[in-house]
Amino acid sequence: MTVDIHDLEAILARQEEWRQKQTINLIASENAQSPAVRRVQNSDFMGRYAEGHPNEPGKVLRYYQGTKYIDEIESMVTREICELFGAKQADVRPISGNAANTAIALGYLRGGDAVVANSTDAGGHISHGPVGVIGRRIQNRGQLLKLGSEKSVHLHYLPLTEDRYHVDAQKAIELIDTVSPQLVIMGKSLFLFPEPLSEVAAFCQTKKIPVLYDAAHVLGLIAGGQFQDPLREGATWMTGSTHKTFPGPQRGVILSNLESPEAEKKYWAVADRGVFPGSSSNHHLHSLAGLVVATREMKQYGREYAQQIIRNAQALGRALDELGTPVEAREFGYTQSHIIAVNVAEWGGGVEVAKRLEENDIILNYNMLPGDSDPRNPSGLRIGTSEMTRFGMDEKAMGELAQLMHDAIRGKDVKEEVHRLRSRFLDMKYV
Repeated sequence: MTVDIHDLEAILARQEEWRQKQTINLIASENAQSPAVRRVQNSDFMGRYAEGHPNEPGKVLRYYQGTKYIDEIESMVTREICELFGAKQADVRPISGNAANTAIALGYLRGGDAVVANSTDAGGHISHGPVGVIGRRIQNRGQLLKLGSEKSVHLHYLPLTEDRYHVDAQKAIELIDTVSPQLVIMGKSLFLFPEPLSEVAAFCQTKKIPVLYDAAHVLGLIAGGQFQDPLREGATWMTGSTHKTFPGPQRGVILSNLESPEAEKKYWAVADRGVFPGSSSNHHLHSLAGLVVATREMKQYGREYAQQIIRNAQALGRALDELGTPVEAREFGYTQSHIIAVNVAEWGGGVEVAKRLEENDIILNYNMLPGDSDPRNPSGLRIGTSEMTRFGMDEKAMGELAQLMHDAIRGKDVKEEVHRLRSRFLDMKYV
């Protein structure tokens, strides 16, 4: 007698119809996977274990038997993702970008260490902050984590320019020189513009301070050559999520371009043990083949896809702003990434407006803007164009979408118009 799963299948079918065909998805941390990525994930890999590294001729590195085909695919994706990013080292075992950051924290940091990173209200990811893995890792047991700018402090925030969407490179260098941290983290979750990585990393090298570049959001833009090139600009490690602008399955990656055996021993070995046994044992093998597919798609289509993502984000920002819905960073062209930040304080704040838009099948998330203090009641929205670009939306469609969003923010029911717009963009591109 079989188990009845009709109720589950009905829910999954409703989800598929709603999110793939009816809604306009603008969540910056999401993307739609190609049919090929989805197809290769339902395999025998789903129930298997493969701790350690792929076995090599004459060298047993796994802690389990029966991994020869898993080894083949893991080695394949490691090799191909290194080629895509021009990296010398890659670890594809983290199961998310957050897990990749966790691996670096566990492998490299200790209680009492000092770290310089972006604050949460300035767009830094929660993993970089006091309650995330970085803050928890450098907190001395039994003591409060110290924040601020004094030398005895654990967690310091990168100084910003007046607009609060750019790191002030000179002031950041002065801070690093003063506090001599064990680690500097660049990269954000609300990530509109490239970081001044070259300047900061060059100074850090003189002090032998490693730099972690968190590329979770912009990994696909980097792969397409449209943002910045952290491994060439001096980052010690680049972590990333493979399911945001990089349109693969939900996984993470750590990349490096360490030249010397000494640097590899000092910095790559800690990443390796931070991944295993630090942050994971088995690493969700069913999605490994999907990462190979996504890597190949980005090799072929990444530049064109990344260019259109950014054009769409700039077009949507400009259209909303011209309609009277204020978009942040106007003086800098709104964005150089897939994200725009919109201030909706006048219409009830981010939480209320995000709910209002969801009622009209426009999906996005509320978000803190620089200067906000309460993450549960922020003034802004974070809007991303990766997924709808993948379904073929262009600058003209972004103008139409901006009008619908503008009206919905003010309480107008535009659900039917949203469905009509979405119905024109159902076929996936760049696959």
